[in-house]
Amino acid sequence: MNEEAVTAYITGTFDGIDTVVASGNTFFFYNPVSDLPPDHNFPIVTLVTNDLYDQFSNLNRPDVYRLNIGISKSTFQSLFGAQQRGDDVGKGYDFTALDQVMPHPVYGRMYWVCVLNPRETTFKTAVQPLLAEAYEMAVRKKAARTARR
Repeated sequence: MNEEAVTAYITGTFDGIDTVVASGNTFFFYNPVSDLPPDHNFPIVTLVTNDLYDQFSNLNRPDVYRLNIGISKSTFQSLFGAQQRGDDVGKGYDFTALDQVMPHPVYGRMYWVCVLNPRETTFKTAVQPLLAEAYEMAVRKKAARTARR
């Protein structure tokens, strides 16, 4: 799948998604009533197309992008085993490999996963459930914040 198809899926499937494009990268936020100022909003998914933030995935290759998704600790551990510590998170992964869900090279310790250029099958079977989880987590957090007001 290409970047446009992934973006269309996310924005077409999940309500209340705002996108911000900066330096060719797309950041997806859950902000259903547009009431959060930019400095209080954290992306639930990012689509990165270059090596500005890190060089682990060699994203400067033609047509290569990395989809990054924040998921729950339990899901992360079910995919990759018990949380490793510090720099050991993601150890042994080839972060340049295409179509493979793996811990994020920098934010894996925060339970983020990534996949470079997922194929249609991987997107449907592995990525879509992770996107749904990230979205549901954001919905629950927003509801909890609203309830505290």
